[in-house]
Order: sequence, then C-alpha cells, then structure tokens
Amino acid sequence: MTPNGYILTNNHVVDSATGIRVTLADKREFKAKVIGTDPKSDLAVLKIDATDLPCIAVTDSSKVQVGDYALAVGDPFGVGQTVTMGIVSATGRTHLGIEDYEDFIQTDAPINPGNSGGALVNDRGELIGINTAILSHGSGGNQGIGFAIPVNMARNVMDQLVKSGKVTRAYIGILPQDVTPAIASAFGQKEAHGALVGDVTPNGPAQKSGIQRVTLSCRWTASQSPIATRCGWPSP
Repeated sequence: MTPNGYILTNNHVVDSATGIRVTLADKREFKAKVIGTDPKSDLAVLKIDATDLPCIAVTDSSKVQVGDYALAVGDPFGVGQTVTMGIVSATGRTHLGIEDYEDFIQTDAPINPGNSGGALVNDRGELIGINTAILSHGSGGNQGIGFAIPVNMARNVMDQLVKSGKVTRAYIGILPQDVTPAIASAFGQKEAHGALVGDVTPNGPAQKSGIQRVTLSCRWTASQSPIATRCGWPSP
C-alpha cells in the first residue's frame, strides 16, 4: 500500500501465525511484522523493511457501480500469482454472517482459497477492495459469488492501525433492523426503506438521547443467511 512497505491483508491470513514472510514479484523475500489487526473487519496491516517499493493506485470505492469490471488478484490454491476477471455484482452486501462489520463488494470474478488478502481492482488497475470470502455451499471453491472489503473501509482501518495499533469505532447503543415490506406496511409506508430500532442498550448513548425501541404487532419471517466461507486456506 505504501513505498516504505506497509501491506494490507486479511486478519484470518495472519491470525495465530508464528512467523510471516512476504515474497515480492521480483522474488525478494522479507520477514514481515504485524503492525495491527482488526478481527471485526477481518483486516490486518503488515510492515516489511524495504523502501522505494511500487505501490498500488487506490480509488474511491463509494463510486464503484454494479456492472463495473473487476479483476481479482491472489494466489489461488498456491499455484502462483493469478488474475481473474468479472464484474461487480452488487455493493453494500451485509447480513452474511462473515464479519462483525460488513459492507462487501460482491463480484463474480473467480475467487478461490488462497485469494484472501488479495487486491480487487477495476479496469484501470486501481484498488477497490480486499478479497475476503466466497459463497461455496460446501464445495470450498468458486461459485461466482465472492466478497471484498471496500478499500474506503480498509484504508480507514489501516490508517488507525498504523497510527495507534488499534481501531476505535463510534458506539450508538441500538440494535437496528431492516425495514421489510411487512414492517413498512405496519408503519403505513409505501416502500421498504430505512431501519427501525429493534432494541436499545440500557444506559447507552441512544437511550440517554431519548431513542426508544419500536414494537410492532405484525409478523414476518426472517430468512436464513447463506453460509459464506473465507477464501483463505482452511485451518488444520
């Protein structure tokens, strides 16, 4: 990510590692130091002792649109650096049960075990996300549904980890719920947009400001989230 050797990857790639080595495209190898990790977003920052390194161009991931070309870079199944191509299938994917904080870019660019921590770039070679997980339905391989952490989120986490070694987040003290058609109907709304307050943490900031839990008499069925798999090597 920087000419002086800061590297962005997934937390699950380096979690519990006793030693980390980084191999560059020119075959040079370096021992890497873990600067910080953030399990809640599954991101980690490493540092190697090198200077004047080529670094990737970074773009604004909030401008990524469905249908944009996407190329996934990684080392699938350990065969060596590989690039695959697809499109951005969706943005803002949440409720997948992969991480605590989810705002994924979905792509059909083939992503397989070993792609974790790799770059998802646009057709100009600019970084838009960090390859993180796939929907595999037990097969362990690519099914055309892969997920990447948007670079805007990743860069924010990286900056905090480099600066202080940890990530600090704001705390509201509510449990938000998506507005379904049934909930929208109960409120007399024509469209299912926004969020409702499902619960409020006692003595939290939201409660102290007067926010209250919403109670409805309607019924609805929550759909089960699909099981997603991180795209790193399976643990022994």
